[in-house]
Amino acid sequence: MRIHDIDPANRPRERFLSSGPASLSPAELLAIILRSGTRGRNIVDTCNELISQFGLEQLPGKSLQELQKIRGIGQAKAMQVIAVFELHKHLHYSRNANLKVQSARDVFEYMKGRIPDETKEHLCILFLDAKNRIIRHEIVSVGTLTASLIHPREIFKAAIRESANSVILVHNHPSGDVQPSNADKQVTTILKQAGNLLQIDLLDHVIVGADDWFSFRDHSMLS
Repeated sequence: MRIHDIDPANRPRERFLSSGPASLSPAELLAIILRSGTRGRNIVDTCNELISQFGLEQLPGKSLQELQKIRGIGQAKAMQVIAVFELHKHLHYSRNANLKVQSARDVFEYMKGRIPDETKEHLCILFLDAKNRIIRHEIVSVGTLTASLIHPREIFKAAIRESANSVILVHNHPSGDVQPSNADKQVTTILKQAGNLLQIDLLDHVIVGADDWFSFRDHSMLS
């Protein structure tokens, strides 16, 4: 069925204008962005298949090649889909600029989308000013976290350069299990001691998973 064969009152654009964007399904909202379908197939059906195939939550992580496997999605439309989600990511980053950290949840929310490849373990450092606002963050290592790979000099050299008052360590566990390993505990102890010497406080070490986090500070493990 072509889009023009749908009752005008039920077409996405008309419903958007009459009832607002909240009245549209995700597929209809995406159809407004992609605009046109292909011969013999309207854009709403194509968008429904996109979401059915990949799931709405997984759609932002799909590549150009993966999206183009859906009939009716060529390179241009695949780029449009990716651009929409990338723009949303930038909006999220903008809203979190100069975020004041008040809890481990704030750290968890800040890190969403900032780990390039969540199938690998990344160690990040957040630099904070005297009011606990994030100045910026930096990825300092990729791979399994061990004390032999993490040198305090590299961590605190960057903190001094940024004139940071304090730092927060963040790393992800690709498995989703956010409980700290013995290596995590060892690294935290070493960096806490180094920060004390330099008078740059290690406020917390937060381990993040897809939907959960673990805070060393909340568990009284920063001695």
